[in-house]
Amino acid sequence: MTSQQNAQTMKPATAAKKLGVYLEATPAEFQEGVVSRTELAALQAEPPQWLQDLRNNGPHPRPVVAAKLGISISGLARGGVTEALTTEQIEALKAEMPEWLEKERATQADVRKESVRIKQMQAEKANKAEKPEKNEK
Repeated sequence: MTSQQNAQTMKPATAAKKLGVYLEATPAEFQEGVVSRTELAALQAEPPQWLQDLRNNGPHPRPVVAAKLGISISGLARGGVTEALTTEQIEALKAEMPEWLEKERATQADVRKESVRIKQMQAEKANKAEKPEKNEK
């Protein structure tokens, strides 16, 4: 019995997500085919011009837009942003700084602070749990 290795492939939507690009803005041949893990690795290692342009100028998918604005994806939805945005549109939003964006950035900052506080509390708790064990030895 011989084991035959098949190249693992993924749908274009999955590959676009892994590449951090908006699928609808990719070339037609990318959208219509399947992408192997080898092809994905090649695209990541040496991105073609179309991929470089998409990463630099957009349109960007919502997770990238949210990250560039410093807010959550839910914050984008609450702000009424449901479409992919270009880098230019993102920069315009930052410059304009509407009230919803200011509020969402503050919310995101609070969430990050709380995450740090919880991690520190868990680390302290783990340290306290280790100390009795050290004393027993």
